[in-house]
Amino acid sequence: MTSETNTNDTSDTSDTSSTNGAHGAAEGAGGESRVALVTGGSRGIGAATAVRLARTGHDVAITYVNGKEAAEEVVGAVRRLGRWAVALRADAADPREAEEVVERAVAELGRLDVLVNNAGVGVLGPVETLSPEDADRVLAVNVRAVFLACRAAVPRLGRGGRIITVGSCMAQRVPGPGGALYTMSKSALIGLTRALAREVGPRGITANIVHPGPIDTDMNPADGPFAAGQAAMTALGRYGTAEEVASLIAYLASADASYVTGAEFPVDGGHAA
Repeated sequence: MTSETNTNDTSDTSDTSSTNGAHGAAEGAGGESRVALVTGGSRGIGAATAVRLARTGHDVAITYVNGKEAAEEVVGAVRRLGRWAVALRADAADPREAEEVVERAVAELGRLDVLVNNAGVGVLGPVETLSPEDADRVLAVNVRAVFLACRAAVPRLGRGGRIITVGSCMAQRVPGPGGALYTMSKSALIGLTRALAREVGPRGITANIVHPGPIDTDMNPADGPFAAGQAAMTALGRYGTAEEVASLIAYLASADASYVTGAEFPVDGGHAA
């Protein structure tokens, strides 16, 4: 038996909802506002990240696939903070859409300074029960889409650009069976991040990866049937919040993190301790 979880709403091309507001604090080298693209930004960690980056003065584009209303709510939250926002429907499982959404974000907001690779999907179950189709889907969304987004973003990022990828605590410690496919996909992102850091470092661009632990979201609620066991695996004995992950992502997106690259950052309550 297998189970599938959208770890963050994945990113189709037709619908666009955008909202404009006054520009604020974060600026690029030429004085323009900094712009962030957050994939899977309609809920959970992605939504919290979009709002947190808006609070630090970024204009924000988010992607979604099924959560149009939720995406519009995030756009509204960003707008209320006085930032520009756009929600782009894009399916991360489609290689063309995964790459083209970067250009769509630039077309809407004028530039790109921060790429947050957050969209993901998890298919869990004993390895012998997982199908080739399961493997294709997980690797398409969790690995190929991230690579393609980076491929499209790198030529758009200038000095001070940031690539921040959301991995998983399971890439550092696997607490039990059933996670082979998901863990493989998230582990691949560590290698991608390290290689990217070497490749884009001379251009003044950084690349880092954040590993969330058990996080209280609609797909993995802190009061869910498996929550007690997951919380017990952490040193702090509790779930984290999406905002706690977003705060680290916002730091990595900031000028304060200009000498931080090629690194892994667990936000897992001591899950890997």
